[in-house]
Amino acid sequence: MLFLSHVILHYIVKENHKLEFHSSLKVIDLFAGCGGLSLGFQNAGFQIAAAFDNWETAIKVYQKNFNHDVILCDIAALDNLELIKNLNPDIIIGGPPCQDFSSAGKRDENLGRGDLTIVFAKIVASVKPKWFVMENVDRLAKSAKYKIARDIFQQAGYGLTEKILDASLCGVPQKRKRFFCIGEFNGEDKVLESYLQANLATRPTTIREYLGDSLGIEYYYRHPRSYKRRAIFSIDEPSPTIRGVNRPIPKNYKIHPGDAAPVTPQLRPLTTIERSYIQTFPPNFIFESSKTDLEQMIGNAVPVKLAEYVAKCLKQYMQQNTVLVRSEPARSWGSPP
Repeated sequence: MLFLSHVILHYIVKENHKLEFHSSLKVIDLFAGCGGLSLGFQNAGFQIAAAFDNWETAIKVYQKNFNHDVILCDIAALDNLELIKNLNPDIIIGGPPCQDFSSAGKRDENLGRGDLTIVFAKIVASVKPKWFVMENVDRLAKSAKYKIARDIFQQAGYGLTEKILDASLCGVPQKRKRFFCIGEFNGEDKVLESYLQANLATRPTTIREYLGDSLGIEYYYRHPRSYKRRAIFSIDEPSPTIRGVNRPIPKNYKIHPGDAAPVTPQLRPLTTIERSYIQTFPPNFIFESSKTDLEQMIGNAVPVKLAEYVAKCLKQYMQQNTVLVRSEPARSWGSPP
């Protein structure tokens, strides 16, 4: 099909010392979900050593699509970090659950899930990988919980690059703003800012540009958060943010002034698997579970192409700067040689 060449993600390792060098860097993914962040880094040439999550349903999907270990555990209850330390990661990546900061939720930082941002920071500070990459919704950047996490990163010796990226400028056919905090141990602040900015597209990616005409539609319905917002979109624009909710068109839906087309018998929501394509999962990615669970894990995932974009920017920075790879036996980057 037309869209396969655009959607199937691949990475060709060239006969280049630097690329081989960087592909040996080991990554672990905390709060991995079904694997969007993992797949993006893997496509960029990084080696995923292991992944962790507390949702068994998502882990089962992850296991069907990756060969490395994925571990079911409550990361917030990991009193003993030896398991992670023994993996000897060069990079820790992760997207702590973001519902408490999401514009789709109640935005109550006291609900508890926001504390997982702090848990992520404490794990990084204890394990001290050379790099970390944390992803979350853009609202996190101004939250009190992030301020605490940021202080933990800085006190542990990390130079931070903080950037809000629009996924539609990173090869994803979706308007989705996400906040990234990238840390380098004993590094300087903002060192990756120019890399993350310079590689952005000059205009958003549309669904038609990414998937061609493979969906067989020109317009689709996306259930709005409130009926003050539009709900009918064209494939000649980026999709709005894919969320964990996917509902049919209400029988009494009243057309919104911003809708791209009228309600017709042919108008429909995107299917679950089509929504995974908008999240830039490849067609050969295996999704097996209930529709409700799949909608949630797809909506919660980091778009693969967005993760790949960040990973490639990080690798580009590594290639242009002195990079040290951990040597055996395992030791913390913060400990003396």
